[in-house]
Order: sequence, then structure tokens, then C-alpha cells
Amino acid sequence: MEQPTVQLAYALDTFYFLISGALVMWMAAGFAMLEAGLVRAKNTAEILTKNVALFSIACIMYMLMGYGIMYPGDDFAGGWLPHFDFSFMFGGDHEVAEVLASDGETYYSLMADFFFQVVFVATAMSIVSGAVAERMKLWAFLAFAVIMTGFIYPVQGYWKWGGGWLDAIGFNDFAGSGLVHLCGASAALAGVLLLGARKGKYGKDGSINAIPGSNLPLATLGTFILWLGWFGFNGGSELKISDIGEANAVAAVFVNTNMAAAGGLVLALITARIMFGKADLTMALNGALAGLVAITAEPLTPIPIAATLIGGVGGVIVVYAIVTMDKLRVDDPVGAISVHGVVGMWGLIAVPLTNSEASFVAQFIGLFSILAWVFASSLLVWFLIKLAMGLRVSEEEEYEGVDIGECGLEAYPEFVKAGK
Repeated sequence: MEQPTVQLAYALDTFYFLISGALVMWMAAGFAMLEAGLVRAKNTAEILTKNVALFSIACIMYMLMGYGIMYPGDDFAGGWLPHFDFSFMFGGDHEVAEVLASDGETYYSLMADFFFQVVFVATAMSIVSGAVAERMKLWAFLAFAVIMTGFIYPVQGYWKWGGGWLDAIGFNDFAGSGLVHLCGASAALAGVLLLGARKGKYGKDGSINAIPGSNLPLATLGTFILWLGWFGFNGGSELKISDIGEANAVAAVFVNTNMAAAGGLVLALITARIMFGKADLTMALNGALAGLVAITAEPLTPIPIAATLIGGVGGVIVVYAIVTMDKLRVDDPVGAISVHGVVGMWGLIAVPLTNSEASFVAQFIGLFSILAWVFASSLLVWFLIKLAMGLRVSEEEEYEGVDIGECGLEAYPEFVKAGK
């Protein structure tokens, strides 16, 4: 390949990587709007504060240590323990990526790689914020975000994407059904179990009391933003677009991602209609997200109808998972553990159905390894934070709303008093 053509391909792939990263960054807005719509009005400002703060913390911690842990280089291929490399923050020669194409030529900037990876870290942490909403202390959550984004996530990310032992055994996770979504949900579950349910959610007689969100139009907008951002999430994970084969692969990933979301929404809506007798908007929204999570582990190899069915199964699973979580008295205001955790597992298990190079054994090993590491390490960190500063706001603050207790302001000052 002549030099001008090489430079053009390099520029195109770098630009595509950056734009994909920008789309994934936009998912932060989707999570913020979705969660703000599904919590009560008196807790809206606090959930928004968590979302903008966690994104910033993720960027800083991944720059300081996370990126070096997750991508330690070829000398640490196949390993269990990562290498601590803090050099990225000090700059250096980042003009050309160290990752090489099959023909031995570099195809995107290392800075573009960092940007794309850091928005994935923030996505994993965003999953946690909705599950612990309406009763967790803001600063306890942010303290956990430091450890989650700087250490817990990068370690299991290294196991696969950094060339560690999961990659060596043939575990497949194209864009992160396990490494991002199951990871975030496992950390969320550990926090929820220590935190406990919101006041009034579960009765002593075993009853389950619905606590409706304050703004379903906002939640719907958040879902559409996430749906859009997912094209960067999955499409960008192809890493390259500058030749015919890769361009066709990216197009296939886009189509399959979209079809899985559609299948998830429709089948979740139908399932909710059968179970509850009504069309449930929140179940439909979570169905779309479940379809997206399900296809993320392998959005390239399925044909479009298979992608639709994989997403559709995710949509059915998420309705039953949300109901089951409530029966188990695991209080998750936005259904994040069900959407990203339970359906994330389904996404990993479904990979060998369309990818002949994947094995169910490797997929189950990867699934349980991610779940065990993230849950156990998160449980320890949450427990230490609980000892140091406490996890939960006071009963009075929870009743008044964490907006006032944690942020000193209200998102809807004209209406919040009537909405308590």
C-alpha cells in the first residue's frame, strides 16, 4: 500500500474511532435522562449530579491508572494480574497506535483508542447509579466510582480486551455484554444488597409497592439517546472501517444492533401485556435496552433475523427478571441489574449460537469470572465505604428527597412538594 493511501486509511480509521467514542459519550446523557425520568421528582437533581460527576471521575481515573492496567502490552499476554503503568498521563509519543493491523500497518491513533475506551468505563459506572438511586449518599457513591473506574473495571477488562487469560481461552465479548454491562450490574447488585430497599417499597406482609418515576417522556428520550449511542458502542468496536471488508462489517453491526433493540422492545411489550394486561411503557423501554445489551457480545456474526430474535429473547428475559428481583426484595428503581446483568449473561451465552469460533465453555467461564470478580471486589469496597462514611442517607432525608439533603436544591422547585 502506497504511503498516501496508508495515511488516508489511518486518518479515516482514527476519525471513525473518535466519532464512535463521541456517540458512546452521548450515552452518558441517555443514562442521565433515563434515570432522571424513572426516579421521583424529589431525587432528580441528585441523580443528575451523580451522572455528570461519575463521567468526570471515570475520565480522570482511567487516565491516571485504568488505561495502563487494562492495556499493559504484549509482555503480559495471557495473565491474571495486570501491570500498573502510569505513563499515559505524562504524554509521550502517542501519535501512532501500538495496535497493528493484520498487514503490519498501524490504523488509528493511540489517543483515539484511549478516548474510545474511557467512555466505556463511564458507561459501566452509569449502570450503578440508577440501581442505588433515591437512598444512597452522593459522596459514598462517588468514592466507589473512583475505585470502580480506576481498578475494578480495568482488571477484568484486561482479562479479555487487554490480552489476558480470558482472551487466551477463547472467551468472546465483542463490545461488552459482560465486560461493561454485566460488570456494571454486578457492582450495582453488591451495592444494593448492602444498601437495602427504599422506604415503603416492600411491605411487612410481603406486598410490593410500585414507586412510579416522575417523568416518563424524559425516560423515553433517554432510551432513544442510548439507542443512538449504541451504534458507536458496537460499531466502533469493529475498530476499523477503511477497507471494503471492514466497512461491510460495520454496516452489519449497525443493522444487527438496531434490529436487536427493536426485537427487544416489541417482545417486552407483548410479554408485559400478557403478564399485566396492559402495555407497560417502562417495560418497553427496558426491553429495547435489553435487546441492545444482548446483541453487544456478538453483533457481527448473526444474520438480521437472528439478531432480532437474540434481542427479542432479551426483551422477554428482562420483564421476568425485573418481576423476580422485586419478589426477591432487591430494590432497583430503574431495572439496571435486570437489563445489564441478567440480559448481559444471556448475551454472552448466545454468542456461540451464531459464532462458530466461540464455545459455551469459554463463555460460561468468562461470565462467572466477571461476575465473581466484580461482585466480590465491589462488595468489599462498598462495605469499607459503609464503615468509613455510611452508604445511606437518613430516613428524614430520604423522605424529604436527596435533592435537598445531598445537593441543597430541587430539580423541579415549583412542583416537587406536591409530588412527594
